[in-house]
Amino acid sequence: MSSPELVIQVLRAELRAAGITYKALAARIGMSESSVKRMFGQKDMALSRLAQICKAAGVPLEDVLRRAADARPQADTLTPTQEKSLMANPRLLLVAICCLGNWTLDQIIETYQLSEPECIGLMVELDRLGLIELKPLNRYSMRVSTTFRWLPDGPVQQYFREHVVEDYFSGRFDGAGETLLCLPARLSLGSSRELLLKIQQLAAELARLHQADRRLSPDERDGVTLLLGFQSWESSAFTALRRA
Repeated sequence: MSSPELVIQVLRAELRAAGITYKALAARIGMSESSVKRMFGQKDMALSRLAQICKAAGVPLEDVLRRAADARPQADTLTPTQEKSLMANPRLLLVAICCLGNWTLDQIIETYQLSEPECIGLMVELDRLGLIELKPLNRYSMRVSTTFRWLPDGPVQQYFREHVVEDYFSGRFDGAGETLLCLPARLSLGSSRELLLKIQQLAAELARLHQADRRLSPDERDGVTLLLGFQSWESSAFTALRRA
């Protein structure tokens, strides 16, 4: 389904929720009921008409557009080829991670040694790769879902293993809102699957909070990283002490 179709679908749902029939809407915007039905039956609608209908229905236009964007099917992962393209340029990977964190263009160039033209060029490349959809005034929307993850054992995750994990765990984890846990246990396969489901739910909750906090100003938010691992594992130092 195209973006215009999704917008009309969301608008139709908003009208139903508000109890506004096509007949009532037609009276509010000075059109015949048949014309309104025909308009909603089309696959596109002029922005001026959309704004008029939203105003008449008492529905914020920005809410309709945002819900349509949220309803658009989005990928949970990139392809190996897409990830390889990111890994071929460290600056492209940097901007990709910033976009996943909903940084603005200004925030990126104020923080990192990137010029505005260079950063825009990198965002254009991310648009080409399908990670973002670049919009006027250098704004963008994500083309991946809020549950996006790097490919297991893919190019980016391999890079993280080699260069990021040690750096990440070298921190003290004693700041406000920080913690580090290493909890051994012996579980059945069923219990392990149950715990894995809860980890996935935690990741979804992180995504929800991340989206909700986008309304806050930048100085009210800080970059955080949740790094989770769950596998059958024993320290090699302990394995060396096992009885033969």
